[in-house]
Amino acid sequence: MINILFTCAGRRTYLLKYFKEQLGGDGLIVGTDMRLTAPALTAADIKEQVPAVYAPDYIDRTLDICRRHEIKALISLNDLELPILAANRTRFEEIGVKVIVSSPEVIDICFDKYRTAKYVESLGLQTPATYINYDEAVKAINDGILNFPLVLKPRWGSGSIGIEFVNSIEELVEVYALLLKKVKKSILATASTGAEYILIQQKINGQEYGMDIMNDLLGNNRGISIKKKLAMRAGETDKACTVDSADLRSIGQTIGKNLHHIGNLDVDVFECDGKYYVLELNPRFGGGFPFSYEAGVNFPGALIEWLKGNDIDDKVLQPRIGETYAKCDYLVNIK
Repeated sequence: MINILFTCAGRRTYLLKYFKEQLGGDGLIVGTDMRLTAPALTAADIKEQVPAVYAPDYIDRTLDICRRHEIKALISLNDLELPILAANRTRFEEIGVKVIVSSPEVIDICFDKYRTAKYVESLGLQTPATYINYDEAVKAINDGILNFPLVLKPRWGSGSIGIEFVNSIEELVEVYALLLKKVKKSILATASTGAEYILIQQKINGQEYGMDIMNDLLGNNRGISIKKKLAMRAGETDKACTVDSADLRSIGQTIGKNLHHIGNLDVDVFECDGKYYVLELNPRFGGGFPFSYEAGVNFPGALIEWLKGNDIDDKVLQPRIGETYAKCDYLVNIK
């Protein structure tokens, strides 16, 4: 029996369903959230309420849930929780729980968007011009190195929280000051440290792609799934089509083989004037994963086999090309 715990389940109903489908009755899906009314908990066999991830007893409560339900693997669906779980991995392993979360170093590279930009550049890949020092950014604008429009966003961000676009120096002055205050009042306040916690970045206009870069439990790259984004909503992919691209596959393999993340890495890439710019590295299942799974990428099944000590044929991680999907809302009974 492989009982799997999904923490911060939120709205990811589909993901719990995918894993339940692949378990085929050979295990239970347990879900936790701050609120028992979280939609994804309706897809769990067992649901548990927990405090906020920054609560002092959060890890102890989660460990207790793992013991009571004989959890074999834990998957987090929340950016803010990843550093906490990575730092406490040993405590879970001591009771036989495999935490499918990358190392603290990998989590920091991905969570700190400035480190992300520098890391991408270190791999010889393209990323938008990025600044964290306000004065340096203004100087770059005056020197003609950085051009409007620009993107302002929290350095330690999650989803689309706090993302703003500016088209002039006047807007930059106003929005930057406002964003400094907004972040400190938001859920990102605990994660945002120091004085330079706002990113100023060149806005790239072009076609956006999403990639699922799939590594095994040892951090070896096993598969790449590429999706052409057709529409976005609330910071997530709303419509997309699976595509193949030698250039994007090469970018994905370069990242996967060097970063050595564990599990899925959700990556955003923009194509502009024939160049590909890597924007985001999210070391978790993202909102674009359903487009891969529905096109035949059986990563949940692969993870379950690896947890059992078995290997898989990497062909199961290749999508059928040219399949287009769209998300839609539906109601679930949360009683």
